[in-house]
Amino acid sequence: MDVFLKSVAALNDETRVMILRFLDEHGALCVCDLQASFAMIQSRLSRHLKILKEAGFVRVDRRGTWAYYSIRSPLDRFRSEALEEIRHLGISLPPLQKPSETEQGCTL
Repeated sequence: MDVFLKSVAALNDETRVMILRFLDEHGALCVCDLQASFAMIQSRLSRHLKILKEAGFVRVDRRGTWAYYSIRSPLDRFRSEALEEIRHLGISLPPLQKPSETEQGCTL
């Protein structure tokens, strides 16, 4: 029951719903790609990602000092259907910006 309640709570935030839709559309992204795309400070973004991870929606893959987030697979029925509903919301997403592809790289 605890995981279910965390999942429902994670969906009760517009930014987290947008992050889920963004990851669903673009696939695995480095934290710095999300930070640049959403123009969000690192600490706030990290908090949202932590909540989504604890709720079972996203997974993190660490590659050195880089952290890549993606939609967890496979999703259970509840999360899968929630993601399907999010796809139909008509959310206006920011454009993808990928500073991880530049020489600056990603340090998170």
